[in-house]
Amino acid sequence: MCRVVDLQQAVLAKNDACAHTLREDLAARGTALVNLLSSPGSGKTALLERELTLARSRKIPVAALTADLATENDAVRLARSEVPVKQVLTDGLCHLEAEMLGGHLHGWLPADTRLLFIENVGNLVCPASYDLGETLRVVLASVTEGEDKPLKYPTAFGLAHLVVVTKTDIADAVAFDEAEFRANVERINPGVEVVLTSARGGTGDGVLLDRALAARDGAPVHIPVMTRKSHHVHDVEDGRAGDASDGEHTHAPGAHGGHPHPTGSDTVASSRS
Repeated sequence: MCRVVDLQQAVLAKNDACAHTLREDLAARGTALVNLLSSPGSGKTALLERELTLARSRKIPVAALTADLATENDAVRLARSEVPVKQVLTDGLCHLEAEMLGGHLHGWLPADTRLLFIENVGNLVCPASYDLGETLRVVLASVTEGEDKPLKYPTAFGLAHLVVVTKTDIADAVAFDEAEFRANVERINPGVEVVLTSARGGTGDGVLLDRALAARDGAPVHIPVMTRKSHHVHDVEDGRAGDASDGEHTHAPGAHGGHPHPTGSDTVASSRS
């Protein structure tokens, strides 16, 4: 068991080192990375498409990379915004890693990009432990997922710089309790901002873009109580962020397909810019 923990810590330490280098490289070129995490079906692709389209209308140079185990569907949707978009297929890996991401960005990311949005694999467990060199980490949850989502996934919500609630146009229909959700977020990540959005209704349009631009330009970013130094030690005690005894886990990439650090395959979805 100790060897498993040591391996996990070594994998995360290597990833953190790669993330640090990637963060410095992006900062040197004036680019901020925004890492979007959520469960499958949360609506993050729809929200991101609207934000990318708005950025293009405001002449803000942005790009997006979207990761999935299979299909190029999300990249096709995001390419409708007419900004540079790239699809990464992870070959079964349930999260992106900094080294993998850096390889896919090399030679592709336009030089004038101010914001790079990463749509991580739909999963609130594995991706939560991997720093990608982001300036802003955003966790999304739809109103259909339940008010206790932050308590079930304390690592994901506990490390967020911003929490976004999606699909608020149907909040009444599913009896979403906003106050309870906010209270649960506060319990896990005190002080983090919670933003309400609806890609269909237009609620919150531009808020994600504005927060990302502010972070890119040096505005203070929320500092979670749970820091990245404790990615591999998650204690859940009385509902507080900590040990993943609620079913969360971290693991070495070698558990997927028998090959450590798979590079994945990628395709570029052409945009009309």
